[in-house]
Amino acid sequence: MIITDNKTLFTRLNDIGSGDAMVGRVRIRPGEEGLLLYLQSLGLKMMPSALSQLLSRSKVMQAEIFAAFMPPMTRPVFSRHDLFELISGYGENHIGRVVSKLDHANGGLGINLWPDIEALHNQVCFGNLDFPFVVQPFIENCRDLRLIVIGDYHEAYWRDNQAGFRNNLHAGGVSRPAEVDPQWLDFSKRVMAQGEFPYAHIDLMFTEGKFYLGEINLRGGLRGAAISTSRYKSFKEEIHTAFSKSITQI
Repeated sequence: MIITDNKTLFTRLNDIGSGDAMVGRVRIRPGEEGLLLYLQSLGLKMMPSALSQLLSRSKVMQAEIFAAFMPPMTRPVFSRHDLFELISGYGENHIGRVVSKLDHANGGLGINLWPDIEALHNQVCFGNLDFPFVVQPFIENCRDLRLIVIGDYHEAYWRDNQAGFRNNLHAGGVSRPAEVDPQWLDFSKRVMAQGEFPYAHIDLMFTEGKFYLGEINLRGGLRGAAISTSRYKSFKEEIHTAFSKSITQI
């Protein structure tokens, strides 16, 4: 059985067994992420993978899984104890301003800038910030690049905001195309492979001749991209169709 919509998935949940497949994202609410693990335990094959769907939903999980690709001292914070431990590390590394990222907020809405980690810690102590979240050093003069990889197609564009530190396009940023450097593509494909992403929107952070992973998602707006919505959808459909054919040939 190949399932292509969420209504069928949940209607036939008790019929799913090894060899069945789900094509398309499983639509779940915050707190229902365990359903993906349950579906995987039933033997359901998923496109996109359950891992990539979980990672797309959680900045905190990305900070755990992709720590080696992110700026040094980027950490997930689950408790006051975690944050308290970070205070010493940030102090020893002479890190001043820091950024926090709320777990499920997108489009720059969950990003906050703090003068130092003590200021962030104070707000947590007074109950003004919910766990979990991500903390990382604020990088001065950081440049932001969005890379889209889908099948054999890839493109990149810079995102800049002269009026603030959030480079998201609907937060005041502007875009301009960039020629894809093979190093960026190789780096991004390694991230995708580790997270089992069949396609992705990847944000890279550039500073002092280095670049790091900002975050990765299975989907994202195409504002600023050269590819049309219809062409993008057709590339995604090709990947989904190839997956479906591979299942029927088993």
